[in-house]
Parts: sequence; C-alpha cells; structure tokens
Amino acid sequence: MTTATVKGNVLCYKGSNFFRQRLVLSVLSGKPIRISYIRAFEDEPGIKEFEVSLIRLFDKITNGSVIELNETGTSLYFQPGLLHGGTFSHECSTQRGVGYYLEALVMVGLFCKQPLNATLHGVTNNNIDPSADLIKTSMIRAVKNFVLDDEGLEIKVTKRGMLPLGGGEVIFKCPVRKQLRPVQLLDSGMVKRIRGTAFALRVSPAIANRIVDKAKGVLLNFLPDVYINTDQCRAEQVSNVVSNGEDPSIPEDVGEGAATRLLYEIYLGGVVDSSSQALVILCMALGQQDVSKFVTGPLTENAIGFLRHLKEFFGVTFKVAHESDEDSSGRGTQKVVLTCVGIGYKNISKRTI
Repeated sequence: MTTATVKGNVLCYKGSNFFRQRLVLSVLSGKPIRISYIRAFEDEPGIKEFEVSLIRLFDKITNGSVIELNETGTSLYFQPGLLHGGTFSHECSTQRGVGYYLEALVMVGLFCKQPLNATLHGVTNNNIDPSADLIKTSMIRAVKNFVLDDEGLEIKVTKRGMLPLGGGEVIFKCPVRKQLRPVQLLDSGMVKRIRGTAFALRVSPAIANRIVDKAKGVLLNFLPDVYINTDQCRAEQVSNVVSNGEDPSIPEDVGEGAATRLLYEIYLGGVVDSSSQALVILCMALGQQDVSKFVTGPLTENAIGFLRHLKEFFGVTFKVAHESDEDSSGRGTQKVVLTCVGIGYKNISKRTI
C-alpha cells in the first residue's frame, strides 16, 4: 500500500518505493511532499546517486523549487516550483539508464511553460530501465493519442552508451500543449508486421547480424513480415564499453531473449505495452472532463502504485474491470479495462488565440 499522511498541505510518505512517481505528481499537482525513512535500516541508508540526479533534473525544469535533505539522506522535503522547461543538458547517473529520467520528462513535458529541449547524457541501454528506443516507439506513440498536434514531439539517440562509463546522448524535444483530450482505446487490433533494430558497439558487425538471425528465427514462427535492421555505431558515436563478465552471453542468446520478450508482450495484449501503462493512466486522469477508457494487459506493480498515488494527489478514482470472456477469447491473457473521468488539467502557461 502507498498510503500518505497529510500534515497541513504536505503529503508525507515513508520509504523509497515509487520515489519518481511521487516527484512527478508533486510537480504536476503543485503539492509539497516529505519522504522519510529512505532506506533507513539498510547498510547504506539514504537516497542513492541516481535519485539525487533525478532531483537535480526536476530542479532544472522548474522555477522556485525548495529541496531540503537531512544529513543522512533519509528524509527529503520537496516543494515544487512552476514548470518552466526550456533548453538544458543533464548528466544522468550511470546507476540507472537514461530511460529512468526520460520517462519523467515525458510525463511532465507537455505542461511546461517553454517547450522542452533536453539533452541527456548517460547509459542508453541497460537491463533495468526502458531504453530510449522503447520510449520512442512505445511511450511517445501513446502520448500522441492524447494531443491533436504532435509536431515537435520526438526522441533522438545521437550516441549510445553502456556501463560502466555511459557516454550516451539522447535528445528529447516536447512541445507545449494546453490540455489533453479524452480517448477511447478499446481495440488493440492485430499484429501485422514487426520492425526492430539490433545495435552493436565497438565489436564486429557480425555480432549484430547473429542477433538478427536468431531473433528472426523465433519471430518468423509468429508472422512472416519481420524486418530488423542493424546499427553498427562508429567509434566516435559510442562510449567505452566492457562486457558483462558476471553473466556472459552469446549474440544468439541476446536475439532470442529480445524476440521472446516481444512475443510475451504480444501475449499480454492491450493497446499499449506494460511499460507505458502508467503514462496512459496519467494522461487519462489529466484529460478533459469526459470519460476515457483503454484496454491493457494485466496491470504492473508500477501501474497499480500510480493509480493509488493519483487518488492521493488529484483525487482521481479509476474503475477497473476485466474484459468480457467473449472479447478476450483467443487473444492472450484476460485484459483489463480502465475507465475514468478526467479532471480537466490545464497548462496555465499556454496562451490561446
């Protein structure tokens, strides 16, 4: 459970769970938060380096934020300022991928005063966070359902960077919009084609080709229209990398794992994949005062936590129901239908003619 206690106008939480969610919703709602007992009983108490980097990122895109951290780092007070946006560069912690920070920017970008033009440096691909490629092909497309004009909304990977030194570079541009529209996303449709990219950094081009061959061997059993291109980065476009000595793998294992993961997401079904559930839930809640619905696969722990936090920050309650057996038969797992009425959240900085 993610229950908050209210002291004055401050929402008080305990523990480090859902740290990023609380900061995002605090900035959007304007409500200050206090988080205590952050890893207080662990061998290394307090907030981590990647969380400090996230706080600095929010400080860059807001004006007038008040941040107070105690000496041990186990208690944080965050009073959000006004969302400003603008052009800036940010060095992300290598403890987490660039996607950890990019997700937060996607959630708040449309409501800034100035259009976002953020350049993020760090690890572009790891095994914890969604890659910039996934956010570009999945989350950005999900956001486009909620805006009438998506011109200028883009993500570009200019350099790829891996552990331990990072060195990657991702550019995120986001326009300013006044309001989100309600949606009815109830038909997930059928899979017609599969497109993908296999990248390799400072290794033989044959490595990427072996990944592609194994992945296509798995996916062609599902449907015939499969195309995966290779991205062999040159030396000046990548950072120094080392192999993972603790868990070495051959290219064929990487290709098979990626293809299997994709097929599993298709089996789960829904209008969006599991990594985009929280983003769509947020857009529905902040949309116009009308009914929005969308169908997704089983809710992730992150999405469930987001539903609870939305009720605490905005008072929004969702209706959660299972799709009927007739509609979901033969299409993977049983789907979940989420319904809510938007709160009519508006960007007060966006002028209208």
